[in-house]
Amino acid sequence: MPSSNPLPSHEANLFKKILKCYEQKQYRKALQHVKEILKKFPDHGETLSMKGLILNYTNKKSEAFECAQRGLKNDVKSHVCWHVYGLLQRSDRKYDEAIKCYRNALKLDSGNLQILRDLSLLQIQIRDLEGFRDTRYQLLQLRPTQRVSWIGYAMSYHLLKDYNIANNILEEFNRTQPKSVDFEMSELLLYQNKIYQEAQLFEQSIKHLDENKNFILDKLCLLEKKAFALTKLNKNNEASEIYEQLIERNPDNHIYFKNLESCLNLKNIEEKLSFYSKFSKKYPRSDTPRKMPLLFMPDSEQFSLYLDEYLKRSFRKGIVPLFKELKCLYSDEAKLKIIENLILEYALCLEKNNQFLNESSQEPPTCLLWVYYFIAQHFDFLKKFDKALEFINKAIDHTPTLVELYILKGKILKHCGRIYDAVRCLDEAQSLDTADRFVNYKCSKYMLRANMIKEAEEIAAKFTRESSLPADYLKEMQCMWYEIEAANAYKRIGKFGEALKKCHQVERHFQEFIEDQFDFHSYCMRKMTLSSYVDMLRLEDRIKSHPFFFRASKIAIEIYLRLHDYPLEEIGDVNKAETENLTPAELKKLRSKQKKQQLKAQQEKEKQQQLELKRKELNKQKNKEDSDMEQTIEEELLPEKLERPVNSLEECNRFLKPIEEFASEYPETHFLAFEVYHRKNKPLLMLKALKKIKSNLSNAAKYHYYACKFLIKYENNKSSYNSDVLWVIENELKKLQLFGESVEQLNQKFLNANQGKFDSLIEGAKIFYDLNPNENRDKALEMLKNFSKEDASITYKTGIDALELVSQKHYFGKSLLEEVEDLRKKLNEFLPEATIFKKPDEQANELINCIQGLSLSSFLPSVTDLTEKISSVNIR
Repeated sequence: MPSSNPLPSHEANLFKKILKCYEQKQYRKALQHVKEILKKFPDHGETLSMKGLILNYTNKKSEAFECAQRGLKNDVKSHVCWHVYGLLQRSDRKYDEAIKCYRNALKLDSGNLQILRDLSLLQIQIRDLEGFRDTRYQLLQLRPTQRVSWIGYAMSYHLLKDYNIANNILEEFNRTQPKSVDFEMSELLLYQNKIYQEAQLFEQSIKHLDENKNFILDKLCLLEKKAFALTKLNKNNEASEIYEQLIERNPDNHIYFKNLESCLNLKNIEEKLSFYSKFSKKYPRSDTPRKMPLLFMPDSEQFSLYLDEYLKRSFRKGIVPLFKELKCLYSDEAKLKIIENLILEYALCLEKNNQFLNESSQEPPTCLLWVYYFIAQHFDFLKKFDKALEFINKAIDHTPTLVELYILKGKILKHCGRIYDAVRCLDEAQSLDTADRFVNYKCSKYMLRANMIKEAEEIAAKFTRESSLPADYLKEMQCMWYEIEAANAYKRIGKFGEALKKCHQVERHFQEFIEDQFDFHSYCMRKMTLSSYVDMLRLEDRIKSHPFFFRASKIAIEIYLRLHDYPLEEIGDVNKAETENLTPAELKKLRSKQKKQQLKAQQEKEKQQQLELKRKELNKQKNKEDSDMEQTIEEELLPEKLERPVNSLEECNRFLKPIEEFASEYPETHFLAFEVYHRKNKPLLMLKALKKIKSNLSNAAKYHYYACKFLIKYENNKSSYNSDVLWVIENELKKLQLFGESVEQLNQKFLNANQGKFDSLIEGAKIFYDLNPNENRDKALEMLKNFSKEDASITYKTGIDALELVSQKHYFGKSLLEEVEDLRKKLNEFLPEATIFKKPDEQANELINCIQGLSLSSFLPSVTDLTEKISSVNIR
């Protein structure tokens, strides 16, 4: 439909040039042409709209929207103005608004291909699959000769799970196309077969593969699909032949072996042993057929012989991840014992005469090294840390230049609780091989676990761009493991704003993953990577189920809950409170400390400015046409603002809702949900979370704690609930067997039934305190300390949980220093190696020794840095 306000021929030609310059990203030239038209026709709607679109690409958003709105107002019947305004809304990620604009544009020009394409992209982005189907049908009607039109329409039915229509569309399209041996035809055929298999049409799938095998280039995928379909049809003989071909292609794929074993219907052990023996002879370099029998063999003499052969072969070859390969056997106590006897025997024989038992040949020197390495991992897994350290030290004495040994020693020391010694080991490992990214990652991670944030950043900086700050580069590279570990470190030392900043950065990364799929909607259909595209869409639908997102969400929610319970004071109030009631000497000391902090901040600022100058120099040589382009600026995450939210519980929802939907398999999700709804006084949502916690029977102590906490809340607030809510709660409590019994009785029963379990003692003490915080405080604290070596199963983790409980003010109020040290001293009797349970001065000495022993020559810690680290160690 032509514009209601057409331009004269000269200006119309200029408008065409604007469109051409826009497509070629020559924005400066396009703006010059816009200026010429607007001189004569300042109210021309389409020109104003194009000006807004171009300004948007130079990141002048407010001016862009203003121009587009003026253009639309001046020419509301122009499809160009509506289309442009929709593009601006799309760039602002307001997809629903953009779709409305596109629909208005189509009312004015129903056959506009570009608007229909843009509309279909937005519909698949927001998963409006029915709308996507209708739009693709319109595109097919307008362009029936284009391949993309047919593929897009078929895919819309596939995503709606209407497989028959999707297949009919593709078959109709294939009838009109000459078959050729190329990548695009191959991908189309594999995609069609994917639809057959998802529709459970396995007969048609096999027939389709056989008919088109000469046109499918990905032979591996063809064989896998055919074998899968044959297995589903119970045609095991044919499937077994294909799996043998697949094993020949990749004899280390254990899935092929398992599927072939299933096809051959091997049931007794002798048949299975004969099966794997045949393949181990056929493929002598493959470890898989040698390992698989160890999984199903009983703990007999025969198992011992097979294991003996497998271990000797692996030690001779020097297979580093051997322990990870065999860790699955450790769930069987008898097999574990056989492994331990064999490896200790190997060490003894190799130490004596460098030979395995009953063998005459001399072994290479590295054989004993890998035996030591395996034994150290074995005892570390069994939590026998003294023996693990003994053997890893022997390995280091044997070969002091092997990086893997120092990594393992650091891991053992970490499990002991000797975190600073672990950091030194990892620092030693990375100094042996400074070009290894993995070792650099491990060293940074251990430093962050020890709250050594600056040191970790300096280690990570060895693999970052010189012209940018390490933290900025790691954020740009979406290095989420670093951000999560840094968030945890900041949380432990009480810098909640910095911790929340890292969590929000992770959340933004996942949002970027979701937004980035937009570019692939048209690309994948054009390049015909259809199966991968559908897999990507399904992955994007559940992207927030990733462990990284869950871990960041957990940290953020815990901090927001802490800030809800104990909000931070405003910055001005803090400074005022610091100076009030101080003696002149104390005030002088405070001023001196503040000056040092200001000086340090100034040095950091100068360093940042220098890096900024370097960055600007590198960015000077840009394309002249794009010199006015600006990078997209995100809203800055200010730690001071983040740690003082207006409503902490509402901020929790940003992280809680996604993990409730996508990470419900984690018990911690429901713990956090309960805590949030408890503070919001949402009884039915609390009850829902409680039922989810109960379904995970592996943590009875936590379930008891949250059940009692719900009952206390219910008793205190049931008068405010309406009759329907009360009816639902009472019925659910009866199902949970919690109705009609007091919290005191439930708690006492639980403690009596779980004597000797320290985690149960912790939860029981918390409930006892909650019943009457004023009266029960001292008794609950005494209950927590009332354990002995005989009746308490104390681990490093439960010990830290107990110490945090007393040292922080969530429970038992503000504990006295003597009470904290008393518990620390008692825990030290159980875990004497753990740094956190040592005296503060001992912890300080370990920290200083650790920092002095690091390979970081440029890092000179200040007294403030050391004090911060030492004080944080006292918490965790």
